[in-house]
Amino acid sequence: MLVMRWLIFLFGIMAFSLGVSMSINMQHLGIHPWDVLNVALYEKLGLSIGSWAIIISILLIGVSWILDKRYIKLGTFFNAILVGIFVDIYLFLDFLPTASHTWMDYVWMIIGIMIMGVGGGVYNAANVGSGPRDGFMLSISDKLSASVGKVRIITETFVLLLGLILGGPVFLFTFVFTFIQSPIFQFTYGRLRVKVMELEAGYNENKARA
Repeated sequence: MLVMRWLIFLFGIMAFSLGVSMSINMQHLGIHPWDVLNVALYEKLGLSIGSWAIIISILLIGVSWILDKRYIKLGTFFNAILVGIFVDIYLFLDFLPTASHTWMDYVWMIIGIMIMGVGGGVYNAANVGSGPRDGFMLSISDKLSASVGKVRIITETFVLLLGLILGGPVFLFTFVFTFIQSPIFQFTYGRLRVKVMELEAGYNENKARA
């Protein structure tokens, strides 16, 4: 069961990173606030987009570790590193659709966001550790006794403004990302989480009988 959880986690990370890479290729339409910051730092300071994703994730884990260790698990560290690595690999391989500045860009962007939603739901359903950003916002929420939704809005607004100041790609989809991604994430997470729990219960039952 542990192996199954990690395989689910890895598949989810790969899918999520694929969606991120697809959206970055269509960045003239606007990308997620965190990716706006990653792209802006890459364009201003060098390294790679994935490298900045890793650096920021490690910083967020550090803050979460200080505030509330409950949200930090082994999967959180793997998440921080693997998403950045896979994004860089996908972008380096250059096999994904690139911007054509036609209506097809909108189609590819929406598909990318949907894949991100599915991937996020899958790796969270594995329950081996929340993502660095999720853990950060949950720990802040607990510390301030504020709703997660409010903390998310404030945090992502700050990140977006910082990315915008640095010259990151902000446009239409930057503001509609969450409305597309979140419902798909919630649906995928809910369905797969139940399935994983059912499989685990069946496994434990068979093990007890044996």
